[in-house]
Amino acid sequence: MANRDEITGKGPVAGNHVSHAHNKAKRRFEVNIQKKRFFVPEENRWVTLKVSAITIKTINKNGISAVLKDARANGMLV
Repeated sequence: MANRDEITGKGPVAGNHVSHAHNKAKRRFEVNIQKKRFFVPEENRWVTLKVSAITIKTINKNGISAVLKDARANGMLV
């Protein structure tokens, strides 16, 4: 799984690089993927995830337990 968020599934998208002269060339918009460890107190263990920066903010807001619960309900194995 190269360059894909493990929680949300977001990946790179394609678009155009547009110059000042309005020339277009294909490019990829990559996702800001970070490898991050989270401690899950209910399970008393660390979980390492490859997540985007926006997902890290969501985990900080909602808590790792709630995010993992939703991910497991959607079929993710963690």
